Order: sequence, then structure tokens, then C-alpha cells
Amino acid sequence: MTQTQTRVTFAKNVGFRKELNKRVDAYFESENIAKRDNLAMYLKSAIILGWVISAWTFTLFGPPIMWMKVFGCVLLGLGIAGVGFSVGHDANHGGDSSRKWVNSIFGLTYDVIGLSSSLWRFRHNFLHHTYTNILGHDVEIHGDGLVRMSPYMEHKWYHKFQHLFIFIVYAIIPFYWSAADIHLALFKRKYHEHIIPTPKPLEMLILLGGKVIWLGLFLGIPIAVGYTPLQVIVGFSIAYITYGLMICNVFMLAHVLAPAEFLQPHPESNDIDDEWAIAQVKTTVDFAPKNAFLNWYLGGLNYQVVHHLFPQICHIHYPKIAPILAEVCVDFGVPYSVYPTFGEALVANFRWLKLMGTSPQESTAL
Repeated sequence: MTQTQTRVTFAKNVGFRKELNKRVDAYFESENIAKRDNLAMYLKSAIILGWVISAWTFTLFGPPIMWMKVFGCVLLGLGIAGVGFSVGHDANHGGDSSRKWVNSIFGLTYDVIGLSSSLWRFRHNFLHHTYTNILGHDVEIHGDGLVRMSPYMEHKWYHKFQHLFIFIVYAIIPFYWSAADIHLALFKRKYHEHIIPTPKPLEMLILLGGKVIWLGLFLGIPIAVGYTPLQVIVGFSIAYITYGLMICNVFMLAHVLAPAEFLQPHPESNDIDDEWAIAQVKTTVDFAPKNAFLNWYLGGLNYQVVHHLFPQICHIHYPKIAPILAEVCVDFGVPYSVYPTFGEALVANFRWLKLMGTSPQESTAL
């Protein structure tokens, strides 16, 4: 399906978002804590950035033992994923600090790991968070036609194999993102029918300069200190395949599985029946809320429903906000979906991808 109208409207508010905001604000006031600028978040950022720097240093200058080099590359990839989950994600949402310059500095970590922060903010903050699970608007459920995530997406013959080749897609996607950034910024200039705002000179400098710094850190310096080009490419690939597998699996678990809904605007009016906040709850799923390690490492992305409703609140508060959200959902009769474990969510995502690979008649009969 191709959307010809770029503006989707949502139904009039029924009080859900107002009541939720009221109760969440009351929580922060009663606890006398700030929504941003929290020491725990800055400490976490320091630990994750230290993890990446240490893994990079160990891999380059540690013992010349092959299995240790491979292990170091995997650790580096996991650390880079941690930057994506916890450091750059909050910062580019404005959730690290009430000071814009602090968010901007931490947000630049995306550019250092190969992903344009400015394009990401438009694609993710605006398109994904505004039009969640709406085909033709939410770029993150489109998959450039290679993967069928929505029942409203055109079915191709190769989609029936997507649950088998999906991990190959995850593995190569960081390389694709980095190349696509340049193509989008310089040539294509739009996602679907949404025109990318003309980048300011500084934004373009950061985008292109970030690519140079990224390639210099992960390719240039290793070659300069004596590794062969083949060794560098293999090590770089191991790190970024690890990163891709981690980041893609986690982001898919929020929206691409049952019971998350895929919304279809009315063709004449291009509107959605629910108010925006309720649509966010219906199109998003939480998982593993009691897993302490995932709560820390995933940067609150396992509380994705909370994140979609409060993207500018630091994610360290999400475990406390989730029960408040659950209460408001009960009061308004809104289904709030949570998978108890990471494994259950993974299985649900796999089943959904397999279902979407079947014929359109079967997949739309949900």
C-alpha cells in the first residue's frame, strides 16, 4: 500500500493522556526527583562508554591470541549496542538532560558508531513515534520491502522465507544504515512521502564528519597500528554483526509481534479512530519487566510502551512509571500488553514474521 497523504490525524482526546500525565507528574513530585539529569543515568553512560573504549583498546592492543581478538570484537559489538540502547537513544530524544547541549553531546555518540543522529531523530522521533505501526509513515516497519512486518504490506514470494533469513538481515543492517544515511541526506531526501528537512551546514558536517571518524576509529587506526586490511574487515564485521543482531532483535520486540496492532487510516479522511496516546499503547508491547540486567542494558526499551508515551523522561524511571500506566489503562479499558520474559517475546516475534510470510488472505484474518 502507498500512502498519498502525509498527514494522519488521530481522534479527539478522551482524557487518557491527560490523566496519565497527571498521575506521572504526581509521582515525580511526591518522590521529589527529576525526570532528567539523574546521576544514575550519567553513571550508566560512563560505564557503557568505558566498556566500548576498553573493548576497542583490548582488541587492538591486547594479547595477539586469535580467540581473544574475536572475543574482544564481540564485546565491542555488545558495547556499541549498549550505546544505541542507553546512551544515544535517550539523548536524541532529549531524555538525558534538561539542557539541550548535554543531550546534543551524548546524541553525537550515534554519529561516532556510524549512524546519523540528525536523520535518526527525524525517522525515529518524528515518523516512528508519531505514526507507530502505520504503513507508509512508520519507516521502521517497512523494511524496504524485504521483510513483511505489517498485514497491510504487499506480499512477495520471498516473504515466506523471511523468518529464516531475518537474522542475516539483522547482521548486515548496520552497514546498510550507514550507507543509506549518505544517500538519503544527499540524494533521496525523503522517507516515503515525508520530505527530510534540509540539513543545516553543521548537521551535514556532523553527518559526513561522523562517518569519517567512525571509519577512522574502526578501520583506519587498526590498519595504521599494523593489522592487515583483511584482519580489520573481519574484526569490524564481527563487532558490527553482533551490534546488528542485538539492536534489531530488541527493537523488533516492541512492535512486530502479537498483540501489537497495525493501524490503517480511513482512506477518505486519513484518520485513526483512537487518540494518539491510546494508539501508542495498542501498537506497542513491553517485555521482561522483572529482568534486572535487561532493564539496565536495554535502556528501558523493554518498557517500550512507557517510552512511547514519555520519550523525554529518562528511561531509568520507566519501571516506576509502568505500574501507573497499567492502572490508567485499566481505568480506561485500554489493553496494555506485556510479555513476562525476553524469550517469550522473541518467540512471538518469530511467529509473527512467519505468519506475515504467508498469503495475505491468511495474515489479514487476524
